[in-house]
Amino acid sequence: MKHNNVIPNGHFKKHWQNYVKTWFNQPARKERRRVARQKKAVKIFPRPTAGPLRPIVHGQTLKYNMKLRAGKGFTLEELKAAGVPKKLAPTIGIAVDHRRKNKSLKGLQANFQRLKTYKAKLVVFPRRSRKSKAGDSAPEELATATQVQGHYMPIALEKPTVELVKVTPEMKSFKAYDKLRVERTNERHVGVRLKRAAEAEKEEKK
Repeated sequence: MKHNNVIPNGHFKKHWQNYVKTWFNQPARKERRRVARQKKAVKIFPRPTAGPLRPIVHGQTLKYNMKLRAGKGFTLEELKAAGVPKKLAPTIGIAVDHRRKNKSLKGLQANFQRLKTYKAKLVVFPRRSRKSKAGDSAPEELATATQVQGHYMPIALEKPTVELVKVTPEMKSFKAYDKLRVERTNERHVGVRLKRAAEAEKEEKK
C-alpha cells in the first residue's frame, strides 16, 4: 500500500436478492380498491361517499396559516348558530368536534353559512320506510334524491387578483426607503416625544 490512503474494505457479498421488493400486484390492488369503494357506496346509500360534512379551518403554524383546509368537525357554537342540535348533527352527516374553539368571527360566519347551505340541500330519509317523523323530507324529494359521489361542498380557494395601475410622475419621485426610515424613527421616538410634550405642558401651566 503506497502513501497515506484508505485501505480498501469493500463488502461485495451481500445477498441483495433478499432485499429486492417487487410491485407486480399494483394493478390488481387498484381494482380491489375500486371494487371496495363501490361496495361501500352501495352499503352506505343514500349517504355521500366522502363521509360527513367538514368545516373550513386554517392550517396550523406561521407557514400554513394562510391555507384553508377541511377540519375534523364543527364547533358547538357553530352548530348552535345554525340551529342544529349537537346530538342530531352526526345522524344527518355533520361532523362534530367539541374540542375546537372559535377564535374569529369570520371563521364562525363562514362555517355557519356552510351549515346553512348544507341544511337547505339536505334530504333526510326516514328510519322506517313506511313511517316518517318530523324533520324527514317529503316523498317527492326522496324519490329524486341521488347519492353524492366524491367530496361534497369542496373548499374553493379564492385566487388573489392583481390590479394594474399606470405609473405616475408622483410615484416615480416618491422615495420609499427614505419614508420607511423616517417612519421607523418616529415609531422609535414616540415615547420620548410624548414625555417631552407632557413636561412642556406642565411648564406652561406653571
